[in-house]
Amino acid sequence: MELTELYGSKVFNKRVMAERLPADVFQSLENSAHPGGRLDPAIAPVVAEAMKNWAMEQGATHFTHWFQPMTGITAGKFDAFLSPDGEGGAVTEFSAKSLIMGEPDASSFPSGGLRATFEARGYTAWDPTSPAFVKGTTLYIPTAFCSYTGEALDAKTPLLRSMEAVNREATRLCRLMGMSDVTRVEPSAGAEQEYFLVDRQRYEQRLDLKLCGTTLFGAKPPKGQELDDHYLGRIRLRISKYMEEVDRRLWELGVPSKTKHNEAAPAQHELAPLYAGCNIACDNNQLIMETLRTVAKEQGLACLLHEKPFAGVNGSGKHNNYSLTTDTGVNLFSPGKRPKENLTFLVCLCAFIRAVDSYPHLLRMSAATAGNDRRLGGSEAPPAIISMFLGDSMLGMLKDVAMGSSSTRGEEAEILRIGVATLPELAKDDSDRNRTSPLAFTGNKFEFRMVGSSQSIALANTVLNTIMADSFRAFSNYFEQAGFSAQTVAEVVAETLRSHGRIVFNGNNYEKAWEEEARRRGLPVINSAVEAFEALTQERSILLFERFGVLSRAECLARYEIMLETYNKVVSIEAATMVEMAERQLLPAVAEYTGVIAAASRDYSQAAGRSQRYLERHLEDLSRTLDEMAEGLDQLKQQLEEEPADVREKAEYIRDQIRPAMDRLRESCDHGERITDAKYWPIPTYTDLLHRV
Repeated sequence: MELTELYGSKVFNKRVMAERLPADVFQSLENSAHPGGRLDPAIAPVVAEAMKNWAMEQGATHFTHWFQPMTGITAGKFDAFLSPDGEGGAVTEFSAKSLIMGEPDASSFPSGGLRATFEARGYTAWDPTSPAFVKGTTLYIPTAFCSYTGEALDAKTPLLRSMEAVNREATRLCRLMGMSDVTRVEPSAGAEQEYFLVDRQRYEQRLDLKLCGTTLFGAKPPKGQELDDHYLGRIRLRISKYMEEVDRRLWELGVPSKTKHNEAAPAQHELAPLYAGCNIACDNNQLIMETLRTVAKEQGLACLLHEKPFAGVNGSGKHNNYSLTTDTGVNLFSPGKRPKENLTFLVCLCAFIRAVDSYPHLLRMSAATAGNDRRLGGSEAPPAIISMFLGDSMLGMLKDVAMGSSSTRGEEAEILRIGVATLPELAKDDSDRNRTSPLAFTGNKFEFRMVGSSQSIALANTVLNTIMADSFRAFSNYFEQAGFSAQTVAEVVAETLRSHGRIVFNGNNYEKAWEEEARRRGLPVINSAVEAFEALTQERSILLFERFGVLSRAECLARYEIMLETYNKVVSIEAATMVEMAERQLLPAVAEYTGVIAAASRDYSQAAGRSQRYLERHLEDLSRTLDEMAEGLDQLKQQLEEEPADVREKAEYIRDQIRPAMDRLRESCDHGERITDAKYWPIPTYTDLLHRV
């Protein structure tokens, strides 16, 4: 099949709907497929029949309401199209009700207290803004998931609410800025997905990878990423075959997988899709993660999506590229050739600066996980301090506008001449890339680099949409009073720099001096997920979400509870896994090898009539390490027994006591690996995992 025919061949997309639905039904469905659109239930029977017939032609025998509970992954139960006809035969059925509404058990998913265990009823509601698709023998229908009393129990519902909010406020502002033909503004996202691939057989031999997705033990290998020879380098044949199959399946599902390459660490790779509306981009990213894992298993590999699967090399993030586009095709973050004269761009850029500085706690919260605590702050991962990178040229241009300067800075691209006559001259960008900044302006979008590789991008984009809606509303209120002109825009720029300019930092975010400078500026320094989660309990955050109808107070507090509980469970599972591996594998291995060296030393002394210094030193090192491993194991076991019952107290205890104890046990065990004969070591090493793929 040609690539153009392959793309979207498993998707009930606009082209398919236009062919199979009556024109009035298609137009009604199309009108509902945008933020602020409203679904007409009367069209559901026609859509359901067409969708069923198309899906069965693709080989589907079942359908599912595909939803995103607050677990970070997707869920759904599978129902067959087939129903007995009462005469020994069968018919295929798919009703309008089956399309519009489902009823999964809501008690078995995280609810943060919104639902009691005995209150099981929950509902899934068809999301017409994201197309249905066939995967395997199942028709997947994207849906929202809510409780019997209407609270959002998923990641999609708040995202959709936030998209409506930013659409409403951005459209209002656009009209005040003279863009009277704008009827809709849609936020877009493109999530670059980083991941590791390891050999499946070696993966199966490590309990930590199986249960936790990360290596809890592992001595530093002789070669990591020191030579910078993996990044964008030759893709191994085995990995290339894997990537080809991933692309093929994603293209079938209409996921615009565009770029693939080796990342900085050995065995690390990246897949980047093209932009899509935030909701579809979120659905696409879930499909990307599922496909990466599925194809890996089929091909004898294991895909690791953890933020820090290996110590000492790069972790994996999910760079969320965010922009806003009108239905007339204008990217509100595009500066154009003359950014100083592009009043729309200036206002929207200032809106973003104001939004980030006003709600940095929420942005930090949206990227907070137990895994990301291990990643943030090094190896191209931004630190845990929210700031923005604009580049000196863009920042200088804003200052010129604020001061009324006639400088032409930023209006003409600088030409880069490489010094070789046969090479072309290149137009330089306004700014260099800052790989250390959590939020960087990259030409016509903002790249939020803090999101972790295993996370859904829904929460990050929900926050971005909501805080942007807040800024747009504030600016609209101002322009309604003061009028819209170059002068009032200059006043907005000046006020933004004066009140919110502290959030802009164009330097090296890894420098220790930056943390001190950030504190001096009054920026929050939130080094742990446990502290970051508290943003959802702050009155200012709750009022923001309530003001725009994105989350209620109860929904905010429920998510806080879920995040704490998830953090506790994740780290507790890691600690329990460490205990089992150390007790049943690593300690016995070092003890056995210590016995071998002790016997060799004794035999040598008896045969030679003198001691052997290497063997004695080696035996002493092994014996001391064995004691340290046993002591570290006992300490961790004791601390696990003393965990508090209260969720918040337990999270702080895990952060302050359990994790340091895990680090101490790991340090002694990793030293044990370094001094133990390889044939006695019971689990694959970092060299095996990173370099033998």
